[in-house]
Amino acid sequence: MRRLIVQSFLTLDGVMQAPGGPGEDDDGGFAYGGWSVNYWDERMGEVMDRSMGRPFDLVLGRRTYDIFAAHWPRATEEMGAKPLNDATKYVASRSRPDLAWRNSVLIEGDVAEGVAALKQGDGPELQVHGSGNLIQTLMRAGLVDEYRLWIFPVVVGSGKRLFAEGTVASGLTQVDSQVSTTGVVMGTYLPAGEIPLGSFALE
Repeated sequence: MRRLIVQSFLTLDGVMQAPGGPGEDDDGGFAYGGWSVNYWDERMGEVMDRSMGRPFDLVLGRRTYDIFAAHWPRATEEMGAKPLNDATKYVASRSRPDLAWRNSVLIEGDVAEGVAALKQGDGPELQVHGSGNLIQTLMRAGLVDEYRLWIFPVVVGSGKRLFAEGTVASGLTQVDSQVSTTGVVMGTYLPAGEIPLGSFALE
C-alpha cells in the first residue's frame, strides 16, 4: 500500500498560497507571492534533499499542475527539478486538460475513489504539493497518511489556507521537528483521530 503525504509551506497564520513568487498565484488579489523565498538556508536545503531524494509520485490539483508544468520542465538545473520531472503526476481536474508534462495521468471519475485506488497499488509514496482544494477532498475522505509542514515566521493576513474553513476536526501527532537558522519550523505529523477533549480545573 502506498502512503499519501501532504507537503506544504505555510505562513504562521496558515496561508499556503504562492510561496514561491509574485506571479505564482494571485487568485483573490493575493499580493504577497514569494513570501517564503528570503527564509531559505542550508539546513532547509538538506531536509528538502532528503524528502526529494526518495522515490515518489505526485498527486496534484489542476491549478498546481499548471503552475508546476509551466516551470519545472524548463528549469532542469534547479534543485528538485529532476525528481519532479521524473515522477508520475496524477492530476485531479473537472475537465480533460492537455497534460503535456511528461509522465502525467488524469485521475478518472471521482477523485477520492481514484486516489484511494492509487494508494492500494504498488509504487512509491504519493506526495501532494500545493493543491489546497484537492487536499480538502483527501482529508475529508481520510486518505492523508502524513503531513510535512514547513511553517515560516511570516504573517500575511489573507489567502488560501491549508486547514481552511470546513476542515474536518482531528488530532495530529508530531513525529519529527527541525528548525532552520531563519526560524522556519519543519514538522512531520501523523493523523491521530479525534481531538482529545478534557476539562481544565483551577485549584
